[in-house]
Amino acid sequence: MNKFAGFLGGEAAGFFRFFFPMMILLVVWSLLWKGLALWHAGRKGQPWWFVILLVVNTMGILEIIYLFAVLKMKFSKLFKK
Repeated sequence: MNKFAGFLGGEAAGFFRFFFPMMILLVVWSLLWKGLALWHAGRKGQPWWFVILLVVNTMGILEIIYLFAVLKMKFSKLFKK
């Protein structure tokens, strides 16, 4: 019997049951912040920020810094036009 058969059948299955939902949450989290930051950068006419935000993927950290530190935006105004 292959020594990896037990690992792939038991422990890996548990890992993937935890890993995939977490990955989905991280993707949704990142897309939400990236979308908001790109939208606001485009509306404010800031092409350099738009390009940086589009190219750099930091799981939402750069987008959050841009929205709250650079634009000094309030959370309540994030989803308004």
